[in-house]
Amino acid sequence: MALTPAELLAALHRQVRTGVGEGDPEAVRERVGLIWRTWSTNPADQWAMVESPDGLGDAPDVTIAGERDHFAGLGIPLEWKTYSYDVPADIGGRLVAAGFESGDDEALMLGELADLVDRVPIPEGVSIREVRTLGDLRRIDDLGALVWGAEGHGPRAPVEGADSDPIERRDPHEYAVLAEESPEGPVLCAARVNLTPGTDFAGLWGGNTHPQWRGLGLYRAVLARRAHWALERGARYARVDASPNSEPILARLGLYRVATTTPYHHG
Repeated sequence: MALTPAELLAALHRQVRTGVGEGDPEAVRERVGLIWRTWSTNPADQWAMVESPDGLGDAPDVTIAGERDHFAGLGIPLEWKTYSYDVPADIGGRLVAAGFESGDDEALMLGELADLVDRVPIPEGVSIREVRTLGDLRRIDDLGALVWGAEGHGPRAPVEGADSDPIERRDPHEYAVLAEESPEGPVLCAARVNLTPGTDFAGLWGGNTHPQWRGLGLYRAVLARRAHWALERGARYARVDASPNSEPILARLGLYRVATTTPYHHG
């Protein structure tokens, strides 16, 4: 029996937010009081994320300042990810008052992966394949900068090596795909899916489509490829932090908007 939107959100909260977390082979996750911290152990790619799914207790501003100062002292950029049902309800304003900068809202959408796997026709001459090389990563990075602009895309992570070199560090719980006309041309669409081991959820992340190739089924086809991969590995539910461009597509396919997520950045 399919879960209701409220039941899906409750399952995500229980299994992921207060359970195993997102799952990243180069990250550490720990609980400190009411706070869940996750941070990278890769010195070449330092980041940290904090969230408070169980609230902030009786001294929310003290808790916020403590997390800010902890990661600032380590020199690690921090993202505090909030959900619209988090408490206190004014957590966003408290974070801004503590020196965090608000990012863009996204729609938290949940639903059945099986609803996303229908075969979708794509333009002749376009192929979809797994991301395999460092050159693929650089081309995907170029696509992100094109879609979001240099400022919105953020700093580009350095990728050392020749374009033809294979990606050495592969997370067995991640599958990244791209759409292209040729390996020498631009990436037309790219995205990834991450399983969350120990849960029923797979996160569908990073979907970007070249502005000149929108409306031609590429995002939908890449979505179907990722959903099929996740289903084969035992996941049941899809999780997406959707942009305004992606939300209508996902809603038509049966995913539900169950909350709004907003990131707050410091450092």
